Amino acid sequence: MNYIEITGGKKSQQDKIRTMVEFCIKKLMPRMQTLNIEVKVTRIKGDAEGYCLRESDRDFEIEVDSRLPLRKMLETVAHEMVHVKQYARREMNDWQYKEVYYKWKGTYVPDSTDYWDLPWEIEANGREVGLFIRWAQQYGWAGKAWTQI
Repeated sequence: MNYIEITGGKKSQQDKIRTMVEFCIKKLMPRMQTLNIEVKVTRIKGDAEGYCLRESDRDFEIEVDSRLPLRKMLETVAHEMVHVKQYARREMNDWQYKEVYYKWKGTYVPDSTDYWDLPWEIEANGREVGLFIRWAQQYGWAGKAWTQI
């Protein structure tokens, strides 16, 4: 059984984040039953809205900026869950040897590659809104003002 822990933020944010994580697991990795995911709602320094940190093949920490509006916060969680999928399914690996390299589906990608050209970011950016919209529809939030752009 997957283990999900949410820390920080308001109770209502935590509840929605939990359902988003569960939704993304079902949509992106429906057969995985041994994931440990900790989501921290916290102030992130710099311009990043969130991070996905891999601690092992099944243990992940997601950070999401607490200052984000609720819709953007949940889209960010969906984005980071795509990264969880990429690591858990071994589509993406990272390591360092002289310089940082990433391996994406068998192809080496140098650390110097622009963010918008990274294949794992192309996938995560491309899926975050769709995952959010489908989540909002499933949980009955689609008509709420905060879910609209």
